[in-house]
Amino acid sequence: MGLSPGALPDFPWDLIEPHRALASRHPDGIVDLSVGTPVDPTPEVIQEALAAAANAPGYPTTQGRPDLREAIAAWFARRRGVPGLDPGAAFPTIGSKELVALLPALLGLGAGDTIVIPEVAYPTYDVGARLVGATVLPADDVAAWAGDGTVALVWVNSPSNPTGAVRSREELAALVAQARRIGAIVASDECYAELAWAEPYASGGVPSILDPEVCGGSHEGVLAAYSLSKRSNLAGYRAAFVAGDPALIARLIEIRKHLGMMVPAPVQAAMAIALGDDAHVAAQRATYGRRRDALLPALVGAGFAVDGSDAGLYLWATRGEDCWATLEWLAERGILAAPGVFYGAAGSLHVRVALTATDERINTAVRRLAPSR
Repeated sequence: MGLSPGALPDFPWDLIEPHRALASRHPDGIVDLSVGTPVDPTPEVIQEALAAAANAPGYPTTQGRPDLREAIAAWFARRRGVPGLDPGAAFPTIGSKELVALLPALLGLGAGDTIVIPEVAYPTYDVGARLVGATVLPADDVAAWAGDGTVALVWVNSPSNPTGAVRSREELAALVAQARRIGAIVASDECYAELAWAEPYASGGVPSILDPEVCGGSHEGVLAAYSLSKRSNLAGYRAAFVAGDPALIARLIEIRKHLGMMVPAPVQAAMAIALGDDAHVAAQRATYGRRRDALLPALVGAGFAVDGSDAGLYLWATRGEDCWATLEWLAERGILAAPGVFYGAAGSLHVRVALTATDERINTAVRRLAPSR
């Protein structure tokens, strides 16, 4: 049976066009903090790697170049506390969103299966479940699905988009243990892991689902997804990857071979270089940190409370009112944010404010948020 258009929600970003129009009428132009798309240049070392690999007449492989898979394994060991990852247990994806949307289908899930997603979540987790006719269960508490044999896939998003919340090793370990008891797969979206602001994660690192302390030294039934879009300004490259359970990875690669889902060879070459270079990540993190340090107190000074936001590229802010009212308040000042309800009913009192704007636009937002004298 085909999927009818009515089976999917309205595309969220279409719903804020009236607020975009209102913000755009500001005499000094709009400050668009609604979408987390990078605005800073792609690092030269990555551009050079892409150009050097531009002569690519043959088809790339679905599983990825050996040097890329080795770079992924080395990055996990160096940056994520995951030693000994088999390079064969990873492959590149065409951005992380396609993996999130298609994973239930690639795993063969459907009617009768339950897919657990965070209560406040990136909308594509829900879309992926709807595409296969599975039941969606928004739940942050493991107790909400513990022992439920219909649960086939549990999505984790740490650090969270949009809230910036980070799950501890203890929380992740309890989740993995419970999923294994019922035979469910755990898929962890870790795209913002290198952008932590609060301790202990800023200095100690954000835990990965593949961390030995989390998964007991075995990656069975566990997958971790990561994107280079944010930490390396590679959103335009569609550069991401997934790693974990070797059997699951092999199964996913085999299906994707049939579908022709391959990351372009020059992009794979650029990814390998990007994963091996920590200097540009540190520089970009410092840039986002500077913008965060300017915008967060400005929001608080304007009467907002900023909840969570321990990591990632967003401030999860509230004025204690319906998010659409807050969106209008901001738009009247020429600032566009994302309404929290985009991420589930539990987000209806918040807006998501992105740090992905130029220094000039961030400073403009700070001035507009300042109380009138």
